[in-house]
Amino acid sequence: MKIRNYLPIDRLWSRAPVVAVLRFEGIIMSRPRRGGVSLASHAAAIERAFRVSNLVAVAVVVNSPGGSAVQSALLFRRIRALAGDEIFSEEASILGSIGVISASFGFAQLIERLGVERRLHTVGERKSLLDPFLPQNPVDVERLTVLQQDIHRAFKEHVQRRRAGKIDTGDESLFNGDVLTGRMALNRGLVDGIGELRGVMRARYGDKVKLRPFAAERRRWPFSRRPPFTAREPIATIADVADWVEARLLWASFGL
Repeated sequence: MKIRNYLPIDRLWSRAPVVAVLRFEGIIMSRPRRGGVSLASHAAAIERAFRVSNLVAVAVVVNSPGGSAVQSALLFRRIRALAGDEIFSEEASILGSIGVISASFGFAQLIERLGVERRLHTVGERKSLLDPFLPQNPVDVERLTVLQQDIHRAFKEHVQRRRAGKIDTGDESLFNGDVLTGRMALNRGLVDGIGELRGVMRARYGDKVKLRPFAAERRRWPFSRRPPFTAREPIATIADVADWVEARLLWASFGL
């Protein structure tokens, strides 16, 4: 019995609870090789996070302006197949934006001034939609609106179903694309509590809980406030620059 004074066997077998942490940062998109978030870029991290020994929870930390509706749905289904559904937020976090947006540029007048001729050949009268190098077509705008309304309807139904009993499902102001602070979102039932990752996990699983991060690998140039080129790194592809501009426009819609 005195062996326990020198060899605390009970401590050797006692293990602290582990919370796996999945981080989703950037635009939700279908091109993971250029940064952002997609099922392809994060599937492996998701699977690894749920295989951790002594796992008590998986925390998903999201910092994103939104993006692809399809990729959002794919990520949701993969995580929902493995996890529960509680949402916490900082008081000053920006949430909501339950709407659909489509943004592009129009270069028709520019290429006309440059003497560039746009040649577009299609089979099917609706194959082309809002070509940026042609004048905007009201019929195309109407078609796009129909598509956006259907995506928005699916988005609303998803939120109403997942937050049933927590939000006023008949409150259409929740789905007008407006943004809310974390405190406002709590009052409207869009989140379940206020708090940051470490504090919430310690309150639930004790001070000894361990947080293990899992993240997808990033490209050299993440979606940040600086462009993907500097004095030291002067070379960037057109795709890199275009993606950076797109990201900045999305973040700017939240004043960020």
